[in-house]
Amino acid sequence: MGQQLVMTPQLRQAIRLLQMSTAELEAEIAEAVETNPLLDWAEDSQAPDALSATGGDPPPERAQVEEQPERPGDSDDWQPEESPWSESSGASSGGSFDDDDLGSAAERVAESDTLQDHLLWQLHLSHLSARDRRIGAAVIDAIEDDGYLRTPFSDIAQTLLPEISAGEDEIHTVLRQLQRFDPVGVGARSLGECLRLQLDALSPDTAGRALALVIAQGPLLEKLPRSGVAGLASELKRSQVEVEQAVSLLRSLDPKPGVQIGELTQDTYVVPDCVVWRQKGVWRAALASQHLPRVTIHRGYESMIRQCNQADAGYLRGHLQEARWLLKSLEARGETLLKVTRCLIRQQAGFLEFGEQALRPLTLREVAGEVGLHESTVSRAIARKYVRTPRGTLPLRAFFASGVSTEGGGEASSTAIQSMIRKLIDAENPRKPLSDAKLADLLKSSGVPVARRTVAKYREAMDILSSHERVRMA
Repeated sequence: MGQQLVMTPQLRQAIRLLQMSTAELEAEIAEAVETNPLLDWAEDSQAPDALSATGGDPPPERAQVEEQPERPGDSDDWQPEESPWSESSGASSGGSFDDDDLGSAAERVAESDTLQDHLLWQLHLSHLSARDRRIGAAVIDAIEDDGYLRTPFSDIAQTLLPEISAGEDEIHTVLRQLQRFDPVGVGARSLGECLRLQLDALSPDTAGRALALVIAQGPLLEKLPRSGVAGLASELKRSQVEVEQAVSLLRSLDPKPGVQIGELTQDTYVVPDCVVWRQKGVWRAALASQHLPRVTIHRGYESMIRQCNQADAGYLRGHLQEARWLLKSLEARGETLLKVTRCLIRQQAGFLEFGEQALRPLTLREVAGEVGLHESTVSRAIARKYVRTPRGTLPLRAFFASGVSTEGGGEASSTAIQSMIRKLIDAENPRKPLSDAKLADLLKSSGVPVARRTVAKYREAMDILSSHERVRMA
């Protein structure tokens, strides 16, 4: 039980590192080396230690010609997907949806995400009905930057009128779905609910979880600062050790889950995290983390632990444990990112070869199922991550798209439909531009039935003028 509590800081660190961009990770590693004497910059000659800190990518000159091995032996140790956070019953589920959806994936690939952008993207890939998605968008709009929903349901219902008349029970049902999104704890209406959502996402056998739920569910949470552990133990008639364990778990949770998204969106430039290339007809991927500083354990300070007095040895052992956590978290981050990227290029080989028109519908759930991760882990892994491809440097989100059923029984992604619309408009007679209705008819004749209003929505998303405005400019 003690080991599970010790792992909690490591799990939180790994989750935080996983959703960082390369630029943010560089700053994080630099700060860690400055503050931890057991960490040191690795020389180029120390390649094994350096590779283990960044996921094991090949050197830049080899990244274009050979694929980084999976290294299955390394995955036997701790991985992000094994954390209790990945066992949430919900999070962002995937699915295709109809013409009335909130917009295409291409509209949301911009990487300067706010919390609302992050939630809307997950809503876009959810299995909710068109009506529930519209209600969900209104709820997300009311969620504040720290992740809390403080707006009454009655006010949210007013914003939906006159198009949708939704009762408070219906809004609450949709909110429960949104509370399964990443970050865990978002959409809570109080601190207690926020902590309970995070506790619900933990594995049932997490030490202290059951008692922590009891404390978070009632007025005991408010009494904690005044009563302390001893007072709660007396009131609950539980041992002080048990209560201390539960309180430690509560303190390890994030009281403002929305802030972690807002804080991690300040990139000033793009650094590719992975490189994708084609070799003998097969698309391959490798980490492109040559941009990251290489770090390793400072062997000199490590050897001093055996020679120091008890106080100094304890100080060094603490920093050694933190250094090992960081190296393991960095290694797991690289392996997870590479695993997800390889899945994406397998699924979207047509997109890499032929462009947006060949982008197939793909959801978080499909990728999560294939790579054996949870949807929330996949969402974190692709957040603000870029991949260098023969088609340019692209955000990993560009590989996801919703689906529209075709007459042939398959699906066409909304991004592919936008590409088709653009090609039709590029080829039109400028003196007789195609109307939205005519574009819809042409798409239908190609086996992709979409409504006129959907064509209009996609056209506007691409900043293309209406037919009346195009003819005036001809």
